[in-house]
Amino acid sequence: MSVQAVMARSETHAFETTDRIEKIEITLFSYPMENVARGGIDCPGAISERRRLAVQIWTAGGAVGAYVGGQANSLAQSVLCARGLLGKDAFAREYIYEQIRQHLRKEDRMGAGAIDCALWDLAGRAHGLSVAEMLGGTKTKVKAYASTWFGGDGGGLSSPGAYADFAEECHELGYQAFKIHGWTDGGTERDIAAIRLLGERVGEKMALMHDAACFFRTFADALAIGRACDDAEFFWFEDPYSDGGLSAHAHRRLREMVKTPLLIGEHLRGLELHANLVLSDGTDFVRADPDFDMGITGTMKLARFAEAMGLDVELHAPGPAHRHCMAAIRNTNFYELSMVGPSKGSFNAPVYACGYSDDLDAVASDGTFPVPEGPGLGVTYDWERIHALAVETVVIQ
Repeated sequence: MSVQAVMARSETHAFETTDRIEKIEITLFSYPMENVARGGIDCPGAISERRRLAVQIWTAGGAVGAYVGGQANSLAQSVLCARGLLGKDAFAREYIYEQIRQHLRKEDRMGAGAIDCALWDLAGRAHGLSVAEMLGGTKTKVKAYASTWFGGDGGGLSSPGAYADFAEECHELGYQAFKIHGWTDGGTERDIAAIRLLGERVGEKMALMHDAACFFRTFADALAIGRACDDAEFFWFEDPYSDGGLSAHAHRRLREMVKTPLLIGEHLRGLELHANLVLSDGTDFVRADPDFDMGITGTMKLARFAEAMGLDVELHAPGPAHRHCMAAIRNTNFYELSMVGPSKGSFNAPVYACGYSDDLDAVASDGTFPVPEGPGLGVTYDWERIHALAVETVVIQ
C-alpha cells in the first residue's frame, strides 16, 4: 500500500454515525470585574471588563460537551476550528488535535483550547467518567497558591507592605504558597522591596514566587530581581523580561547567574516551542495551560514531555480542566488561584450553577481545591446567564 493510500485511510477512519459532530455553538460573553482597574490592578471600587468563550458541541447521537475559557481574541480561531470539525468523530481527539495543528500552522493556535476541552467533557459525559478518570488520574484535590493582581498606586497592592499583609491573610485562609505580580512600570525598586519583605514575613511558612509577566525591560533588571529572589529563597522566578519568554539564550545566561529556578513559557504556544526552550536550557520548570496550549490534549503532551526530561510542569491559571489535568500529572506542584488581592476582585467568570468556585476564600483549610467529581469536567454551566451576557454567538451546523 502506498504512503498516500495509508494517509487517506487514516484520515477517513470509520466511526459510528451517531458520533459525528453535528453542531457547535461558540458564545463570546462579557462580564464586569469589580475592584479591578484596567491593566489588572487591584483597586477597591474600580470596575473593568473581561471576555471569555463558551463552547458547546453536539453529536448526531445527542452527546453534548461544553467548556468556558479561552480569550476574546481567540474567537476567530475557535470558529475556524469548529467549521473543520463538522462531520468528524467527536471521540477522535488525537486526530482532531493534529488536524487543528495543521490548519492553524500560521497562527498561535490559542483558539483550539476551548474546543478540545469541550470534546473531553463530551467524551466523559458520554461514557460516565470524569476527565481525571479518563486520564488515569487519582488525585482528589490539588494544592494551590494565591497569585496576585498587579500593584498600583492607590490600589489594594500599593506598597511592599500591602503584599506582605495580603500574603499573611492568604496563609490564614490555608494557602501554602503565594505569588506576586508586581508593578508594571518597568521599575525594580518596589518589586525588590516586596520580595525581601515577603521573605522576612512569610518565607518560612509559604513557598514564594515572583512573576514579572515580561514587564522588565532589560537583562540587568531581570538579574536584579533574580538576585533578590535568591536572598529571599523564592520557589521560582517567572517570565522576567519583555522578550516574551522567547530568548532561550538570555534565559540560559540568567539561570547561570541566579540560584532561584526559572519558570518560562506562559507566552510560548504549544509542545514544540516549549520543548525547544527546555532543550536549550532556558527554563527549570515547564509551563502549560489547557486554554493556551491546545486544550487538555496539548497540556498532557507537555506534561509527559516534562516528565521525560525530569522536570516539573506548572499549569497556568485556574479552572476545572486544569484541576482534572493536575489530577493525572505526577510532576506538578501547585494550582494557580489567580488573580487575587485584598480588594477581593476576581477575574473568574460567574457562570457555574453547581457550586464550583475559584474564589479566594473557597480554598480548604489545608490549602487545596477539590477536583470536580462527576462525568466530563464535572461542572454545570449557567447557560441562561452566559447567553444574557453574550456579545456574539456563532452557530456552526
